[in-house]
Amino acid sequence: MAEQAETLRRTPLSRDRVLRAAVALADEAGIESLSMRNLAQDLGVVPMALYKHVANKDELLDGMIDVIVGQIDPPASDIHWKDAIRRRVLSAREVLRRHPWAPLAIESRTMATPAVLAYLDSVVATFKAGGFSANLAHHVMHTMGSRVLGFSQELFDASRQAGRSGATTPEPPAALPPEFAARFPHLAEIAGAASHDDQSIVGEGCDDQFEFEFALDLLLDGIERLHQRGWTSPRRNG
Repeated sequence: MAEQAETLRRTPLSRDRVLRAAVALADEAGIESLSMRNLAQDLGVVPMALYKHVANKDELLDGMIDVIVGQIDPPASDIHWKDAIRRRVLSAREVLRRHPWAPLAIESRTMATPAVLAYLDSVVATFKAGGFSANLAHHVMHTMGSRVLGFSQELFDASRQAGRSGATTPEPPAALPPEFAARFPHLAEIAGAASHDDQSIVGEGCDDQFEFEFALDLLLDGIERLHQRGWTSPRRNG
């Protein structure tokens, strides 16, 4: 093991190696642990050596996002557009679940990275290949929102509310108090109406993966109906 670590340390530094090491560090300890100093220590180099490959931490984060997006399955061209989009989005979700810090990193960028733009472009291309007008594809992409990248901003995601990133292990929520049910009877009713996933970040009675796929399928079914009707927006520029 020590020899392997020493071999890695002697491997010439490259941009790809820097980015992949940064991804591994974020996976292991969370994105908040990432610093040029910590990354240099992991790579066995001085911090200044990193700046030959990434100009600053912002460029490092952009590159890390591109590494993650590059792991998403390529688009399928031999199946129905709806199946192709569903398969692609769920591949993106699987990738982001392996790197739980990535959604917040993607959201933190003021401009989309090249790999994200290429991914979104390929998704639009799938819609276009299915016969969608540019107008309908425009509105569809707005409707899909972040879900097209494999994640959604859940109302009850505790890690987002607390402003944290990285993997979290939520504590089992306490039973709903009677006063909650009396004040919010409809929320109380739906809280126990779904299957329970112990790993859910949404809350008791919710299954993250099921809820994600349910909403994704609901969107795709509605999009398909609009497409079949030849729908177009009354506002051509919106």
